Amino acid sequence: MCLIQPDEGSVKVTGKELTPILHGAGLELSDSHLEQYSALLTSFEAAIESLPDDREVQPRPDLEKYPRTDIHVPEDNDHGAWATKVTAKCVAPESNLLAGRTVALKDNIALAGVRCTNGTAMVDWVPEIDATVATRIMDAGATIIGKSACENACLEGVSCTSVTGPVHNPYAEGYSAGGSSSGSGRLVATGSVDLAIGCDQGGSIRIPASACGIVGLKPTWGLVPYTGMLGLDPTLDHTGPMAKNVRDCALLLEAIAGPDEWDDRQPRVELGGYQVDYVRHVDGVTRLPKHTMLSGMKVGILLEGFQIPNHDENIAVIVRAAAMKLSELGATVSSVSVPMHSEATATYMTFLPALTPQSLLGEQYGHRQLYLTERCGLVGKKLTQAQFDALGPGASYMYLAYLWAQEKHGSKLHSRCRNLLKEVADSYDRALKDFDVLITPTVPNPPARLPDHGSSEGPMKLMSMAGGILANTCPTNCTGHPAISLPVGFSPTHEDPNVKLPVGMQIIGRRFRDIDCLKVAAAWESSFDWKTS
Repeated sequence: MCLIQPDEGSVKVTGKELTPILHGAGLELSDSHLEQYSALLTSFEAAIESLPDDREVQPRPDLEKYPRTDIHVPEDNDHGAWATKVTAKCVAPESNLLAGRTVALKDNIALAGVRCTNGTAMVDWVPEIDATVATRIMDAGATIIGKSACENACLEGVSCTSVTGPVHNPYAEGYSAGGSSSGSGRLVATGSVDLAIGCDQGGSIRIPASACGIVGLKPTWGLVPYTGMLGLDPTLDHTGPMAKNVRDCALLLEAIAGPDEWDDRQPRVELGGYQVDYVRHVDGVTRLPKHTMLSGMKVGILLEGFQIPNHDENIAVIVRAAAMKLSELGATVSSVSVPMHSEATATYMTFLPALTPQSLLGEQYGHRQLYLTERCGLVGKKLTQAQFDALGPGASYMYLAYLWAQEKHGSKLHSRCRNLLKEVADSYDRALKDFDVLITPTVPNPPARLPDHGSSEGPMKLMSMAGGILANTCPTNCTGHPAISLPVGFSPTHEDPNVKLPVGMQIIGRRFRDIDCLKVAAAWESSFDWKTS
């Protein structure tokens, strides 16, 4: 261990300062050792004082190259979909891949100079950096026109908890647009933007895509850099495209995929061209004769995905029928069982509270990534009452479950869940040796009616509204497999049979074979009309 010699004016640590810290940890030192360790900690403080400002190495944007103007909170937020409006673009784009397109960023994604609420009033943060995906979108010629509303701390699946207000379903006011990328789903569906970025830790791209009748892809873990975004945990965090159709989804993925030298979740190897050539492969499939589009592909209808407790049978029937239509496109379609799929949700929900230090307290560790030093400095070692009160029911429950688990179970519970989730990943891999993709309903029930009083309805009611909503989506966050939601029909809501809302079909692929998900989705989309199917 190398010791830094303190300067004359450096902080000097005394035994008097160290003693209460020791007592708080249940430790004691002899007087001699207390003096020596105080001297060592004085050296530690000198090392801290010698550190340069890390802002110099952060991806701070060149505002002449990437100007942003007209930053404001809109009076008309499109039924809750907008958090903040802005016009941000590159004056000298590197390509015209997204030329003329407008894009919304989920409001947990950093765009320098624009507030980033993460859907909550827990802290106020205006980033000084741009997320990698934001820079890549502007470099591809698109214009970012705002931040889309997201649910409170990105921990809700029903769109009534954002600090900026409830987000209404584009097909029926008063119903959920899904979450947590609720604003992104609505804005794409209504045509307010051409494209949007969502983030997904348990289904937060796919759930609103299903609810809003659009296409949403959770890419393979690590394919798209998560640099410059607020997340839950590096092992679960995914970001990806949301679009009106599959080709646009592939186009946006092509613009944002690939290593950025910050995010160590990304492989430092070539991926056989599939990493950056998605649109060509999608176009190649849709130009084929209908009956040959998916020739040679094997599609597995994942039985457990249709057996979620209290699922809506209408949705199961619609998705199963949509999956069977893939045989008309040349695919071989048959059933497959992956028993671990049913067990994954309980493991995920038990595992989730252990992520509280990173997701709510701003602690970051264990990965080579961009650390958001300014944002994490806004929260202490524990939440204040005001910060806790600013959370939605999902986030507040997670914090309380974390405190409970720390006291009653310790770190062993987290370790146990982490090991069990490895078997979930292995079980998908075994099934995907025999199938190119697996099919489930994205969400087992139609979107719920928004509560009259938003998140003040109380945690039990709001969390029961989201019951089972993650059952088919959260497993692939744990395993890293790509999964896309494609609209395939409409189903009546539980509250009113005259209100019919979109139904999504989820297509799960092998890791780093996102193109298989896109090809299957594109073939179905180009052959059938989901609004009349």
